[in-house]
Amino acid sequence: MINYFALTVTEMGISKIELAVIGAVILIFPILFVYASKNLDAKGVFEWMMEKPNDWIGKK
Repeated sequence: MINYFALTVTEMGISKIELAVIGAVILIFPILFVYASKNLDAKGVFEWMMEKPNDWIGKK
């Protein structure tokens, strides 16, 4: 006796458009996360602060 504990996509009520959106997010999110991580490191923030010292928060 084999018991399966998974639901099919149709049983969950997910349409083809929703599957496409889920697939796009799965593909795009890691790429954008890595891109943002490289630009938000301490070195990048420090370089931005040195380029625009008058734009710092709290500086008047």
